[in-house]
Amino acid sequence: MDPSRIAELLGPFLMDDDRQQSKPPTILYEHISTYIDILLHWNARINLTAIRNKEEIVTRHFGESLFAARHLFPKFYPVSSSVSPVVKDFEVEVDVAGARSPKAEARVADLGSGAGFPGIPIKLWAPNIALTLIESNQKKATFLREVARALTLTDINIQNVRAETLPPSTFNVVALRAVERFEKILPVAARLVFPSGRLALLIASSQLEATRSTLPDVDWKPPLQVPQSQSRLLLLSRPEPRK
Repeated sequence: MDPSRIAELLGPFLMDDDRQQSKPPTILYEHISTYIDILLHWNARINLTAIRNKEEIVTRHFGESLFAARHLFPKFYPVSSSVSPVVKDFEVEVDVAGARSPKAEARVADLGSGAGFPGIPIKLWAPNIALTLIESNQKKATFLREVARALTLTDINIQNVRAETLPPSTFNVVALRAVERFEKILPVAARLVFPSGRLALLIASSQLEATRSTLPDVDWKPPLQVPQSQSRLLLLSRPEPRK
């Protein structure tokens, strides 16, 4: 798919609060084009997405995922950047002193990753994060490894396990989108987040009340409407106050 057309379609999802569009480098759209080709090729063999139209894949899958990425990591850092991002209440700042360390400063997990949304688009937007894709289905986990290889992504870990088996308080951000057993998986996701971390949920508006009732102790920010959707929301938790 033409990267310039991808950029055009994603424009509404990359607007900041002042209605200014973020302008990541062309490589982001080139990666998305490659990703779409791999997704549709694999989708003929395993069920990764019900959407077959390329433009709809861009807006429904990548648009929504990058909308979340932009709110978690407001600044885009290209792969070639010589400095690492430091997450401070998830407003990304540059830590020059930490640039000498290869260790990623933000650990992000996509729980029930499936076809890689929102995790891989978040990684494409913020390449210096350490991303873990948690996917219990072996065939889907194999697909995720293929995408990671094709896009030459580094600091990415595909865990072909159930999320319940992972140790608690492991990640700065845990993201969820279109997972099965939604209300049962929410407490698992919350358990995986550092006290100073955040949950990032891409949900339908009909799931909002269930989310709040399932995790009554979580302090949520006001939900954000996903562009070009009447029913899709981004729900972010606030970090627990420091003691």
